[in-house]
Amino acid sequence: MPQNGKEKISAIDLVKNSSLYREFQAERDEILRHKWIESEKAGYDIGFEHALTDWIIKHRSKWRRHRQALLNTVSQT
Repeated sequence: MPQNGKEKISAIDLVKNSSLYREFQAERDEILRHKWIESEKAGYDIGFEHALTDWIIKHRSKWRRHRQALLNTVSQT
């Protein structure tokens, strides 16, 4: 049974409001920030894959711990 426009919009809103999607977006934003910084240092665009790999190796675990601590602080208030 085809969905009408309202159902499609609410499904999209549901996804965008999910905590998993918000975490994905936050991590993606950090990777893109890292890509920009490292590209500036290198003097050329290092590419998303290189930035992703470099960020995962160097920063992901610390970023996740910091993000979790921040989210815990916000949820306790």
